[in-house]
This record gives sequence, C-alpha cells and structure tokens, in this order.
Amino acid sequence: RLAELRGALGTPQAPLLGWVMEEIATPEAALDLLVRAIAPEPSTVLRDGGVIAQGFDADLDELRDIQTNCGAFLLELEARERERSGIPNLKVEFNRVHGFYIEISAANAAKAELPDDYRRRQTLKNAERYITPELKAFEDKALSAQERALAREKLLYEEVLDQLAADIPRFQRIARACALLDGLSAFAEAAARYNYAMPRFSDQPGIEIVAGRHPVVERQVENFIANDCRLDPTRRMLLITGPNMGGKSTTMRQVALIALLAHVGCFVPATSARIGPVDAIFTRIGASDDLASGRSTFMVEMTEAAAILHGATDQSLVLMDEIGRGTSTFDGVALAVSIARHLLEKNRCWTLFATHYFELTRLAQDYPECANVHLDAVEHNHGIVFLHALEEGPASQSYGIEVAALAGIPTSVVRDAKRRLRALENREISAGPQADLFASLPPEEPDAPGHPVLGALAAIDPDALTPREALEALYELKRLTA
Repeated sequence: RLAELRGALGTPQAPLLGWVMEEIATPEAALDLLVRAIAPEPSTVLRDGGVIAQGFDADLDELRDIQTNCGAFLLELEARERERSGIPNLKVEFNRVHGFYIEISAANAAKAELPDDYRRRQTLKNAERYITPELKAFEDKALSAQERALAREKLLYEEVLDQLAADIPRFQRIARACALLDGLSAFAEAAARYNYAMPRFSDQPGIEIVAGRHPVVERQVENFIANDCRLDPTRRMLLITGPNMGGKSTTMRQVALIALLAHVGCFVPATSARIGPVDAIFTRIGASDDLASGRSTFMVEMTEAAAILHGATDQSLVLMDEIGRGTSTFDGVALAVSIARHLLEKNRCWTLFATHYFELTRLAQDYPECANVHLDAVEHNHGIVFLHALEEGPASQSYGIEVAALAGIPTSVVRDAKRRLRALENREISAGPQADLFASLPPEEPDAPGHPVLGALAAIDPDALTPREALEALYELKRLTA
C-alpha cells in the first residue's frame, strides 16, 4: 500500500516529509514477487505452513489439493471401481494399520471376476480387501502430502528470500521512512488532541517551561495541576521539598519528558517551553534492588548516583529523587548534601533535586545558583490536602505522619508517632543516637471529652429516622446546645 501512502502525502512542503516521499517509492519487481509468492494472510511461523500463496507453485498446489480433496477423490474412485467391477456394494476405505483399501464382501469376491490389477491386501472372515496401483499411488501421496508440502513450502520460501536479497537495503530504507512517518503522525495527533505547544530551541543555556504537564499522568486524573519550571545560569539547581504524594517526582519527570519530547521533534505538554542546549538526561528516581547481582536498594542507588557524578556536564539535565534514603539518617543527609554540592561546584548541570532532608534547604544560602521550591499541601479537617502546585521557598513540614494515616496506619500508631515527633521537635529526647527514639515518653494525656452535641450527631442514622424521630432529634440537639 505504498502507492496509497504516497498519494495521501501529496506534495509535501517539509523537507523531512519530502525525504519520506522519496524513500517509500515502490520497488515494482520485488512487489510483484511478494504479491505472487506470499499469501494475503500468511501464517505467523513458517513451520505451520500457509505462507506461500496458492497458485505460485504447481507441485505445492497438488500436495495441498491432496490434503483438502482426499474425500472427493475417494468417492470418485469408489464410483469408478463399482462400475468397473460390477459390484454395487464395493467400498473404498482407510484405517491407520493398513492404509487405503478396496473392501469387497467374501461372497462377491468368490463369484465376481475382479480386474487384473486388484492385489489382495487383507483377508477377513466376511470380506476381502484389495489395493490397486492407482490407489497405492494415491496412498503414497496422501500419507506424506502434509510433510512434503511443508518441505516444499520451506524450499520455496528460501528461494523467494534469495530473490529478494538484493532489495533488502531498499526495504530497510522503506521501513525507516514508514517508522518515521508513523512517529510523526502520532506526534501530530497527540499535539492536536491534547493541546501541546511548539517548543522553542535556544542557544541560551537553560530551560524555561510555562504551565508544564506530565503527558501520562494528566491523562489519568481529572484536574491536573500545571507547573512552571525555570533553570538558568543563576538558577542551576532546584531543591524540591514537600510531602510524599505531593507531586515532587511527577514534577521532575515532566520536566525531563518535555525536554525529551522537544528533542525528538514533538510538541510538548505546556503553554510554552524554551529549551537550551541539553546533551543528556540523567535520572536517579525510584527504589529497587538487584538481588540477582547481589546489590541492595542502596547499592543500586549509589551506583546510579556515581554514574551521574562522573558523566553529567554543564549541559546535562539531572533528576535526583530522595538520594540517601536507603541508609541511616545521618549517612543519608551527609551523602545528599555532598552529592548536591558536587553537582553545583563540579558538574554545574541543570538539577532537580527532591529531598525530605530539610538540612539541604540551607544550600540555597551558600550557593546563589541553588533555589528552594516546594509542592504545597494544607491540613484540613484533621487530614491533608495536596495542592500539587510548585511554589518558591522550602516546605514548612513533610506531613509524613498524615500521609501514613491516609494509607490506613492504625490510629494508635499515628497518635504515638505524633507524640514522638513532638518530643523530638521539643528536644524532650536528647539529640543523641537514633536508639533514643525508643526512650520512654511522658504519659499520654487522655483525649479531651467530646462535646455532647457531637456525640448525639454521631449516634444519628438519618436513613433510619421517621419524620417524627427526626423532629425529636432536632429538639434534643437544640437542648444540648443550650
């Protein structure tokens, strides 16, 4: 269907589409051979047969015909032999032990004058079985027809490949052109359907994205919150803080995906995007071990971090997500700070550095090209609401305990964690070894008694009340508030 494709392209104005048009020119001789030799809907594997087209090879067609028309031939042979022998109840049959045979009752065999070419194959109590040269020849063909057809088909297939060998470079160019056209079509459809914008490449270093979106996540949620991102020589690193599930990883990934999409020739999910020179994208995101190679989660994390520190240049985009979390707090903080300093001082790359270590936010005081940003969240009705909006400055807290409560951690555990967090923040537990987390805490104060109105409201089941009971409950609530 290359001719149809060329017709659909018309007269392209873009040089790239012009190249595609030239590359997909139809190789007529090869096309003619393929149309004649290969079935319209060939089998997926050659050993199953059905690859070579009907009519391409007379021997193959005969072998296939034997398989498909075996019954018709036997009926036709049976009719001829009945007429030739004068025996109306003569039968042509088959079994796995003796193959094909002509069966005649014992009485008819004794009195009839059988044709000279009948050779006795088996004698039964009430019948005689014969074979003729014609039936023997058919038997030889029929019993080996499938095996011979597959062998013949394989031979023909190899011959077709040999004839097409000279056209292989041409086919490869056609495949590349079709793949490119397929990709460009997908880009165009996504840009039109999802409101992507044309990125602008610049010789000026840096990345500036206005209202960027994650191309995958935005298709999964109803209201995706778009975010800006600005990296330039005065702002090489963004230290991203905020709660788990707040959107830190999504924000970092969308920046990398926008840069990648722009470089492969696609419009990007953003209101606008200016992309400066980017020579590579490095990522250290997620947590996974490599047990087959004997590497722990932390070892995998450090190996990837080492590759970034050795490979990133001042034109690389680097994503670092919660580096150092796989070891003790002090080790993790020390490593995270040192890695961030190395990226700022040595690599000088464009870096998005997400962390829960608030100690890192002090780097912005020592390095003017380092900026703090955070994904905001607010507490509401004893819970947490994620705003997913990227704001300037560090986060005020991590909301880790609130997220644990959302995940279904028992209330008693959450309450105990909050007490221990307050104790740590108030330095009621000395800032010593981590084992002090297990020190005794002051007795837990009992919960303040709830207001009687709240208790009465909690006991009401609106669906189970009659109109009169609902009126009485309303009067009771009014009495309790008096």
